[in-house]
Amino acid sequence: MRLFRFLLPLLIPLVAMLPACAPGRDLAPLPPADVADYRLGPGDAVRIITFGEESLTGEFRVSDSGSIALPLVGPVRASGSTPAALESRVAAAMKRANLLRNPSVAVEVILYRPIYVLGEVNKPGQYPYQPGMTVVTAAAVAGGFTYRAVDAYASVVRSSGGEAVEGKASRHASVQPGDVITVFERRF
Repeated sequence: MRLFRFLLPLLIPLVAMLPACAPGRDLAPLPPADVADYRLGPGDAVRIITFGEESLTGEFRVSDSGSIALPLVGPVRASGSTPAALESRVAAAMKRANLLRNPSVAVEVILYRPIYVLGEVNKPGQYPYQPGMTVVTAAAVAGGFTYRAVDAYASVVRSSGGEAVEGKASRHASVQPGDVITVFERRF
């Protein structure tokens, strides 16, 4: 008991320092994503509906070069566009090709780019994105946190405007398609 009383004042400062050693603690916060302005990117799949024109309606994948190939129209730039902006681009391309005078086009995202979950989860890997995902739901899809995981926050790498940005995100932060989430290992 005497040894415990002697060691206790020495251990308290060490225990207080443990959170300061936490991995990822020094990362800047991840800027919030604007989910209303989703930007298409390579790997996304869209359904384009041209009202009254079944031959110009279909499902298309955004290529690595950032475009979609429309029948009778050719390639249309999609990467970086919102679905609403792509509607305008497709309608303009149809007018330029003299296919329709006043096309009515709707664009719907049917498949988003996948997310990647790494680190201290039971099944790290690539997973399909679902609208409304958070860091904790992404970890749940990846089999849940391991017993060694820091479950209060994670690192998220997000491509924004052609640049990758890394930041610290809380477990309730929104995830975007294409995000790479790393769950840190807890240091005891």
